[in-house]
Amino acid sequence: MIYLDIKIANRIEEKLNKLNDLRPLPKSALKKLQNHLRIEMTYNSNAIEGNSLTLKETALVINEGITVKGKPLKDHLEARDHIMALDYLYDLVENGKNHTISEHLIRSIHQIIMQDTDKNWAGVYRNSNVIITGADYNPPDALDISHKMKDFIDWIKNNKKKFHIIEFSALLHHKLVFIHPFFDGNGRTARIIMNSFFLQYGFPLVIILKNDRKRYYRVLSQADKENYKPLVQFIAQSVERSLDLYLKILTPTSKKRENYYILSELAKRFPYSAKYLNLLARQGKLEAHKEGRNWVSSDDAIRRYIEGRERKRRIN
Repeated sequence: MIYLDIKIANRIEEKLNKLNDLRPLPKSALKKLQNHLRIEMTYNSNAIEGNSLTLKETALVINEGITVKGKPLKDHLEARDHIMALDYLYDLVENGKNHTISEHLIRSIHQIIMQDTDKNWAGVYRNSNVIITGADYNPPDALDISHKMKDFIDWIKNNKKKFHIIEFSALLHHKLVFIHPFFDGNGRTARIIMNSFFLQYGFPLVIILKNDRKRYYRVLSQADKENYKPLVQFIAQSVERSLDLYLKILTPTSKKRENYYILSELAKRFPYSAKYLNLLARQGKLEAHKEGRNWVSSDDAIRRYIEGRERKRRIN
């Protein structure tokens, strides 16, 4: 591993193994959880790009076909198109269909995402240059897109086995948004393409939260300057969040499961302030994930952190 902290990697592998040990998973509970994550990802991925629908409104649009008064038609269409793109991806994975990342797959995902909001450019590479407001770089010239995308596919083929799956998926995500091959929908497409690998490796859907938008853009900007570690850690924490949710919901009552609390509650039981626990969570040193805007962790996670510190002191 080059960019991923070994402790975080081992932690994630342990949780994935726990999840795999629970298989076969109860179909009814699994279906409900998958549907929850589909809607949650649709909401967050669209909201990052400025969609005004709330999580509840997104669920109503998708599940009930309801039109939310006062919200733009475009926002409704984006929600429906994004869920269709996710369903297309799930279909490929669940039916064992060959979905090696190719220009065709990327353009197909983009075509579904944009089919009702920008039909003329859905699945079509941009033919002029663009400026990304707030970014420190200008995307490649439109004349270079075809060449850059071919190089991107070659990079995937040559590097897939050289990196940890989290490192590889994070780098893949960055390379695609850096090329910025489409006029619009690049971020949404990249986040789904990234998940195509996670799903193949047995991970739950990995979601970038709207509440982490500023940090997300910051680590992407750092990656633009070839500083990839912050992005990889950010994606790793998103992976761990989904695993925590799956284990919390799907672990049977006969087995031990961890109970999660907001950091201010945990601070009452341990010799750390909520502010310090928040710092540890953001740094990836404490097992924690976000629920809404709040970091949550568990008593056992803090005990493991303390034990790890004491073990390190004994060695030193």
